[in-house]
Amino acid sequence: MNLILFGPPAAGKGTQAKRLVTERGLVQLSTGDMLRAATASGSALGQRVQAIMDAGDLVSDDIVIALIDEHLTAAEDAGGAIFDGFPRTLAQAESLDAMLKSRGEKIDRVVRLKVDDAMLLERIGKRFAEAGRADDNPETFKVRLAAYNRQTAPLLPYYQGQGKLIEVDGMGDIASVAAEIDVALASLTV
Repeated sequence: MNLILFGPPAAGKGTQAKRLVTERGLVQLSTGDMLRAATASGSALGQRVQAIMDAGDLVSDDIVIALIDEHLTAAEDAGGAIFDGFPRTLAQAESLDAMLKSRGEKIDRVVRLKVDDAMLLERIGKRFAEAGRADDNPETFKVRLAAYNRQTAPLLPYYQGQGKLIEVDGMGDIASVAAEIDVALASLTV
Protein backbone atom coordinates (compact mmCIF):
# COMPACT_ATOMS: atom_id res chain seq x y z
CA MET A 1 0.00 0.00 0.00
CA ASN A 2 1.39 3.38 -1.02
CA LEU A 3 -0.21 6.48 0.46
CA ILE A 4 0.31 10.18 0.10
CA LEU A 5 -0.53 12.46 2.99
CA PHE A 6 -1.37 15.72 1.34
CA GLY A 7 -1.62 19.11 3.00
CA PRO A 8 0.31 22.27 3.72
CA PRO A 9 3.22 22.48 6.16
CA ALA A 10 2.08 21.95 9.79
CA ALA A 11 -1.16 20.23 8.74
CA GLY A 12 -0.27 17.15 10.81
CA LYS A 13 1.08 14.92 8.04
CA GLY A 14 4.12 13.88 10.07
CA THR A 15 2.06 13.03 13.15
CA GLN A 16 -0.37 10.89 11.16
CA ALA A 17 2.43 9.26 9.15
CA LYS A 18 4.22 8.16 12.33
CA ARG A 19 1.00 6.62 13.60
CA LEU A 20 0.47 4.75 10.33
CA VAL A 21 4.07 3.49 10.41
CA THR A 22 3.51 2.08 13.88
CA GLU A 23 0.11 0.57 13.15
CA ARG A 24 0.64 -0.68 9.58
CA GLY A 25 4.41 -1.22 9.32
CA LEU A 26 4.82 1.03 6.30
CA VAL A 27 7.87 3.21 5.72
CA GLN A 28 7.46 6.95 6.09
CA LEU A 29 9.20 8.83 3.31
CA SER A 30 9.27 12.38 4.65
CA THR A 31 10.99 14.81 2.36
CA GLY A 32 11.14 17.28 5.24
CA ASP A 33 13.08 14.78 7.37
CA MET A 34 15.30 13.86 4.41
CA LEU A 35 16.04 17.52 3.69
CA ARG A 36 16.76 18.30 7.37
CA ALA A 37 19.15 15.31 7.46
CA ALA A 38 20.89 16.63 4.34
CA THR A 39 21.34 20.05 5.93
CA ALA A 40 22.59 18.54 9.19
CA SER A 41 25.21 16.55 7.27
CA GLY A 42 26.98 19.76 6.24
CA SER A 43 27.53 18.33 2.75
CA ALA A 44 27.52 20.55 -0.33
CA LEU A 45 23.99 19.34 -1.08
CA GLY A 46 23.00 20.03 2.51
CA GLN A 47 24.33 23.58 2.33
CA ARG A 48 22.46 24.15 -0.92
CA VAL A 49 19.25 22.79 0.60
CA GLN A 50 19.73 24.93 3.74
CA ALA A 51 19.96 28.14 1.71
CA ILE A 52 16.78 27.25 -0.19
CA MET A 53 14.86 26.35 2.99
CA ASP A 54 16.07 29.45 4.85
CA ALA A 55 14.60 31.57 2.06
CA GLY A 56 11.28 29.74 2.47
CA ASP A 57 11.42 28.33 -1.05
CA LEU A 58 10.69 24.78 -2.15
CA VAL A 59 13.68 22.58 -2.96
CA SER A 60 13.95 21.72 -6.67
CA ASP A 61 12.20 18.68 -8.08
CA ASP A 62 15.43 16.98 -9.14
CA ILE A 63 16.85 17.01 -5.59
CA VAL A 64 13.64 15.80 -3.98
CA ILE A 65 12.99 13.08 -6.59
CA ALA A 66 16.52 11.74 -6.16
CA LEU A 67 16.03 11.55 -2.38
CA ILE A 68 12.74 9.68 -2.77
CA ASP A 69 14.17 7.27 -5.34
CA GLU A 70 17.01 6.38 -2.94
CA HIS A 71 14.49 5.32 -0.28
CA LEU A 72 11.91 3.40 -2.35
CA THR A 73 13.55 -0.02 -1.92
CA ALA A 74 13.13 0.12 1.86
CA ALA A 75 9.48 1.01 1.38
CA GLU A 76 8.94 -1.88 -1.03
CA ASP A 77 10.52 -4.28 1.45
CA ALA A 78 8.11 -3.06 4.15
CA GLY A 79 5.04 -3.45 1.95
CA GLY A 80 4.54 0.20 1.11
CA ALA A 81 5.23 3.82 1.81
CA ILE A 82 3.62 6.84 3.29
CA PHE A 83 4.75 9.85 1.28
CA ASP A 84 4.82 12.85 3.60
CA GLY A 85 5.57 16.17 1.94
CA PHE A 86 5.94 14.65 -1.51
CA PRO A 87 4.89 15.22 -4.20
CA ARG A 88 4.62 19.00 -4.05
CA THR A 89 4.36 19.74 -7.78
CA LEU A 90 2.72 18.15 -10.79
CA ALA A 91 6.17 17.25 -12.16
CA GLN A 92 6.97 15.44 -8.90
CA ALA A 93 3.63 13.60 -8.99
CA GLU A 94 4.24 12.45 -12.54
CA SER A 95 7.81 11.39 -11.65
CA LEU A 96 6.53 9.47 -8.63
CA ASP A 97 3.93 7.67 -10.75
CA ALA A 98 6.63 6.76 -13.28
CA MET A 99 9.08 5.57 -10.57
CA LEU A 100 6.41 3.41 -8.95
CA LYS A 101 5.14 2.04 -12.28
CA SER A 102 8.68 0.97 -13.21
CA ARG A 103 8.67 -1.07 -9.98
CA GLY A 104 5.20 -2.54 -10.55
CA GLU A 105 3.70 -0.27 -7.86
CA LYS A 106 1.27 2.64 -7.71
CA ILE A 107 -0.20 5.21 -5.35
CA ASP A 108 -3.24 3.60 -3.74
CA ARG A 109 -4.71 6.56 -1.85
CA VAL A 110 -4.10 10.28 -1.40
CA VAL A 111 -5.36 11.63 1.90
CA ARG A 112 -5.75 15.40 1.92
CA LEU A 113 -5.70 16.98 5.36
CA LYS A 114 -7.94 20.03 4.94
CA VAL A 115 -6.84 22.86 7.22
CA ASP A 116 -7.42 26.56 7.81
CA ASP A 117 -4.45 28.80 6.92
CA ALA A 118 -4.99 31.24 9.82
CA MET A 119 -5.15 28.38 12.33
CA LEU A 120 -2.01 26.88 10.78
CA LEU A 121 -0.15 30.13 11.39
CA GLU A 122 -1.19 29.96 15.04
CA ARG A 123 -0.13 26.30 15.24
CA ILE A 124 3.25 27.01 13.65
CA GLY A 125 3.92 29.89 16.04
CA LYS A 126 3.47 27.51 18.98
CA ARG A 127 5.64 24.83 17.36
CA PHE A 128 8.39 27.38 16.64
CA ALA A 129 8.33 28.54 20.26
CA GLU A 130 8.52 24.95 21.56
CA ALA A 131 10.90 23.26 19.09
CA GLY A 132 12.71 26.20 17.52
CA ARG A 133 13.01 24.62 14.06
CA ALA A 134 14.33 27.28 11.67
CA ASP A 135 11.83 26.30 8.97
CA ASP A 136 9.00 26.92 11.48
CA ASN A 137 9.82 30.61 11.83
CA PRO A 138 6.41 32.28 11.38
CA GLU A 139 7.66 34.65 8.66
CA THR A 140 9.39 31.85 6.75
CA PHE A 141 6.28 29.72 7.25
CA LYS A 142 4.10 32.33 5.51
CA VAL A 143 6.37 32.06 2.46
CA ARG A 144 6.21 28.23 2.60
CA LEU A 145 2.41 28.31 2.92
CA ALA A 146 2.09 30.65 -0.07
CA ALA A 147 4.42 28.38 -2.07
CA TYR A 148 2.30 25.36 -1.10
CA ASN A 149 -0.93 27.07 -2.11
CA ARG A 150 0.57 28.19 -5.42
CA GLN A 151 2.48 25.04 -6.42
CA THR A 152 1.01 22.08 -4.57
CA ALA A 153 -2.72 22.69 -4.30
CA PRO A 154 -3.10 22.21 -8.09
CA LEU A 155 -2.34 18.51 -7.50
CA LEU A 156 -5.86 18.03 -6.12
CA PRO A 157 -7.44 17.66 -9.57
CA TYR A 158 -4.61 15.35 -10.67
CA TYR A 159 -5.34 12.82 -7.92
CA GLN A 160 -9.08 13.43 -7.92
CA GLY A 161 -9.09 12.53 -11.61
CA GLN A 162 -7.41 9.23 -10.74
CA GLY A 163 -10.08 8.49 -8.10
CA LYS A 164 -7.47 8.35 -5.33
CA LEU A 165 -8.21 11.53 -3.38
CA ILE A 166 -9.97 11.42 -0.02
CA GLU A 167 -10.40 14.57 2.08
CA VAL A 168 -10.16 14.57 5.87
CA ASP A 169 -10.73 17.44 8.31
CA GLY A 170 -7.19 18.12 9.50
CA MET A 171 -8.22 20.68 12.12
CA GLY A 172 -9.60 18.11 14.55
CA ASP A 173 -7.64 16.54 17.37
CA ILE A 174 -5.09 13.86 16.49
CA ALA A 175 -7.44 10.97 17.35
CA SER A 176 -10.30 12.36 15.24
CA VAL A 177 -8.06 12.91 12.23
CA ALA A 178 -6.63 9.40 12.68
CA ALA A 179 -10.11 7.88 12.76
CA GLU A 180 -11.09 9.65 9.52
CA ILE A 181 -7.89 8.46 7.83
CA ASP A 182 -8.54 4.89 8.95
CA VAL A 183 -12.03 5.04 7.40
CA ALA A 184 -10.51 6.33 4.14
CA LEU A 185 -8.01 3.46 4.09
CA ALA A 186 -10.50 0.76 5.04
CA SER A 187 -11.97 0.86 1.53
CA LEU A 188 -8.64 -0.22 0.00
CA THR A 189 -8.12 -3.79 -1.02
CA VAL A 190 -4.44 -4.14 -1.86
